[in-house]
Amino acid sequence: MKHQFITIEGNIGAGKTTLANLLSQRLNARLILEEFAENPFLPKFYENPAQYAFPLELFFMAERYKQLKEMVHTKDMFQTVTVSDYLFTKCLLFAKVNLPEEEFRLYQKLFDIIHQQLVFPDILIYLHAPVSKLQQNIKKRNRSFEQSIPDEYLFNIQETYTHYIKQHNIKTLFVDASNADFLGNEAHMKVILDALENDYEEGQHYFTLP
Repeated sequence: MKHQFITIEGNIGAGKTTLANLLSQRLNARLILEEFAENPFLPKFYENPAQYAFPLELFFMAERYKQLKEMVHTKDMFQTVTVSDYLFTKCLLFAKVNLPEEEFRLYQKLFDIIHQQLVFPDILIYLHAPVSKLQQNIKKRNRSFEQSIPDEYLFNIQETYTHYIKQHNIKTLFVDASNADFLGNEAHMKVILDALENDYEEGQHYFTLP
């Protein structure tokens, strides 16, 4: 396998965890999934973003750091590939959308201290879907605290992700996930698996699903 550390990213409801699970099975890879359900501030944030955004983002950053730091220190001789359903930098991207300027500056200082201690993925798979598709997926998975997420919030997250990826010239497989069905359509999985057989230069490499 050309890529030892594969990270999947995308907006809320883009299908990150589904694809990460399937890839880990196909590649016999170690799987790292974001433990969002452990964050006690998440339901409160959707009810009152102004009050709970800062503790929400701090909790997420601490948990993601702990997970990824453990990955660095625990080698697995039987699973040489690792698949994760989040990029650590998403801490900063969501904080940029959710926090007021002064809190964001403080958050960024903390982020900069710990980010350099982590391993950066070999390749990023970014699932890009329109907000209408994201809302369909959010409704389908039926997490109660997500059901009133406004379109504008999802759009802001999307813009922040795409701006970051283009600005930093990350090695990215940019997948149009408008009609993605990785569980039900083997051809969609084949696009991803075939893409991972190749090496890439820095920057975005665009893929569409049949």
